[in-house]
Amino acid sequence: MHLLVVGAGAWGTALAIAFSAQHAVDLWARQEKDRHALRSDRENRKFLPGHRFPDRLRIAEDFGNALEEAELLLIATPIVGLRGTLRLIREHGLRPPLLWACKGLEAGTAILPHQIVAEELGVEALCGALSGPSFAEELASGLPTAVTLAANDPVFAQQMALALHSRRFRIYANEDLPGVEVGGAVKNIMAIATGVCDGLGLGLNARAALLTRGLAEIARFGVAMGGHPQTFMGLAGIGDLILTCTGDLSRNRQVGLALAAGKTLPEILQELGHVAEGVNTAREVARLADRLAIDMPITHSVDAILHHQEPAAQAVEKLLSRDPKIEAS
Repeated sequence: MHLLVVGAGAWGTALAIAFSAQHAVDLWARQEKDRHALRSDRENRKFLPGHRFPDRLRIAEDFGNALEEAELLLIATPIVGLRGTLRLIREHGLRPPLLWACKGLEAGTAILPHQIVAEELGVEALCGALSGPSFAEELASGLPTAVTLAANDPVFAQQMALALHSRRFRIYANEDLPGVEVGGAVKNIMAIATGVCDGLGLGLNARAALLTRGLAEIARFGVAMGGHPQTFMGLAGIGDLILTCTGDLSRNRQVGLALAAGKTLPEILQELGHVAEGVNTAREVARLADRLAIDMPITHSVDAILHHQEPAAQAVEKLLSRDPKIEAS
């Protein structure tokens, strides 16, 4: 199969490297200078240094030509770039099947990626999400990784999972597209919260409680968005949550650790040098949770720290002061 990966950040590059073991892959970056650097260096020194490109991985120069050759399009931009990429595809008059690897809700609209695709390419577009516990560095190194592929058509999901699956990159088909998207989006908020918790030295008991109650928030929100409860017990739910909250390669966890250390959000984002999707997602999920009357205290606490200048320690104290509840609620 011939793949076109759009977005040459760390994750897009890692996916291009992994899939080129079995498929012909073109990797496309929006900026000409980035394409030139990728082509001449044969590695992504900016976002994923130390991982040489396989021979089968090409750096596409002309987007239209690469799109015309592609049998499958994989969009690996941050979610802020998804709509623009879809419009670029529409301008070329081509509609190849597509997957996206971005996680979050669109800033301003609070809609999920599949809803953006429906608005830009139509509800009939064959599409799906690739999501699950995965760090770019480990995938590019060939370490075992397992993720979920959910699509708007179950046959398409199964076909793509089978075609893209390998021994080191295991892909499981799923029919719950909104549930998989919500799991991938909201776990980033919980990773920021866990970073704050660990940064304040609250201990492993508190971390375990936070992860557990965080999963309950994800499931409540996901079901309200049309997801299935069982999805949040799988790779795109608890699997992604555990990795992102506890792994120090997690950008969102790093944001939380830095907030606990007293750094400002602009400082943190400048030092990070990568997109941390949980920052914008926290605002959108908090607003939507209010609108839908969904109880999400951890999400609201993270939103207060990020966007309303509430000190991290004060937000934690408010959480700890909440009245006890029945665990299932």
